[in-house]
Amino acid sequence: MFTGIITAVGRIVDVQALGAGAAFGKRVQIETPAGYLDDVAAGDSIALNGACMTVTDLQLGQRRFGIGISAESLARTCALDQPGPVNLEKALRAHDRLGGHLVSGHVDGIGQVVRFEPVGESWALEVLAPPELGKFLAYKGSVAVNGVSLTVNSVQDGAQGCVMGINLIDHTVRHTALSALGAGAAVNLEIDLIARYVERMLSAPAAAQGHQ
Repeated sequence: MFTGIITAVGRIVDVQALGAGAAFGKRVQIETPAGYLDDVAAGDSIALNGACMTVTDLQLGQRRFGIGISAESLARTCALDQPGPVNLEKALRAHDRLGGHLVSGHVDGIGQVVRFEPVGESWALEVLAPPELGKFLAYKGSVAVNGVSLTVNSVQDGAQGCVMGINLIDHTVRHTALSALGAGAAVNLEIDLIARYVERMLSAPAAAQGHQ
């Protein structure tokens, strides 16, 4: 479990295929800021751009950790097998502050950046979400974009999906890998956990709801 509050910006520095063909996953090495791995052990969970991954090896001298990404995970996420900056968040501990919202680290879909530009002292981000995710997005609701907990300021449904508008403060842009985004970029999206359960309860057949 995570909160969507990014704890560091790392960088994917090496990607190795685990076999020939799309049926195989990849092994990825991520470089981190100094000291970031001091309390990390093999087997720990770290979210990369919002996708929960398991640390398989540590190279403390090089400030690196390795993960294995399955073909299934690669098919349902974006930019986890390409060199470049990534948002990192260590798994939530029971005594930690819940500064964002409850984030599971399971990507629900891939969105596309429509607009990302400074507006006054802030930044305006607009993301086109797949049609099937539109019903989970609400004004002043929560969403995780590449693992960052953000508040939805507007929603506009259309034939291609739902465009959600988000306002980012400068601090968020400067301290996350969202600063590298541009129009057309793909992003990992995770809808609010509570919204997922509400939708299931409302859509379940009446007979199933009354069954004990």
